[in-house]
Amino acid sequence: MHVGSQVAYSDENLQFVRQMGVEYIDTCPARGMGLEEDGYWHADAVARLREHVESFGLKLAAMHLPLTSGGIEHQVWPNIMLGTPERDRDIEKVCRSIEAAAKAGITTLLYNLAILPVVRTKYRTPGRGGVTYSHFNYEELADDPLHPLGRVTADMAWERIEYFVKQVIPVAEEYGVRMGCHQHDPGMPEGVGYRGVERVLGCIEGVKRFIALSDSPYHGLNFCQGTISEMCTSPDQVYEAIRYFGSRKRIFWVHFRNIRGGFLKFEEVFPDEGDIDMARALRTYKEVGYDGVLVPDHVPHSDLDSPYGHRARAFCQGYIKGLLQAIETEA
Repeated sequence: MHVGSQVAYSDENLQFVRQMGVEYIDTCPARGMGLEEDGYWHADAVARLREHVESFGLKLAAMHLPLTSGGIEHQVWPNIMLGTPERDRDIEKVCRSIEAAAKAGITTLLYNLAILPVVRTKYRTPGRGGVTYSHFNYEELADDPLHPLGRVTADMAWERIEYFVKQVIPVAEEYGVRMGCHQHDPGMPEGVGYRGVERVLGCIEGVKRFIALSDSPYHGLNFCQGTISEMCTSPDQVYEAIRYFGSRKRIFWVHFRNIRGGFLKFEEVFPDEGDIDMARALRTYKEVGYDGVLVPDHVPHSDLDSPYGHRARAFCQGYIKGLLQAIETEA
């Protein structure tokens, strides 16, 4: 296993993560990949990106497709989760991007299939030394107004997700590109959702159903341990999820994040102070044969830090690296 980083693309950040001992990264610039011209990535642009990353002594181990966690209104290809007739056109652009990535030597792509963005309450909670934590409490948001799209039921969401998987995974398999889907962050009450939108990838059973949509080894997860923790009511359920998906070789990338709390109420804390035993989690990844990358995800905020959170990310990267060294030398 390797410590990695999801990098906000800039020369400074690439140099920074290499200084922190990181070798494997996931990054993608906001512009210049071909989306502006044709709506899909170009192979030569992806190759230039890979070469630029490699010039810093890094490996571009994964890339994020522009199927983001920012909400449907910010999607490059919104029709996939809107379920409109135009979705075939958007899916074709996804497939063209997969082909481009493969030709440029990228073998893992990460993506989201979501209508809602990451949902948090507006205020942050205080932490050690004056840092603040991102926070979620469903009770405070339960009466928020209906989404402009209206109700999106579980059946509607599943139809759109299944349609995408059936169209895209055979193409990914053809080109040898693993597709890792992120879970819905956070999970919401079943049958209710949030603002009328149900989050079917926001519970363990939903993620199991998603994996069962295809038996291809190229269909798997960007396994966000933090989001998985948000679905659970006890830490044991998190370790069980690692074992379930990891033993089936469906974990392609890991967001190694800790929380305090659980389903419907939590805060995102530093990895050493949450409810999940991160050493036990890492041993579980090792037991199931996961040999990929673990990256810090959301980090606490400090007024002493940069907007990118360089200090917090350095702590998290060092924490992961130290845990890896300790655990990988165990008998």
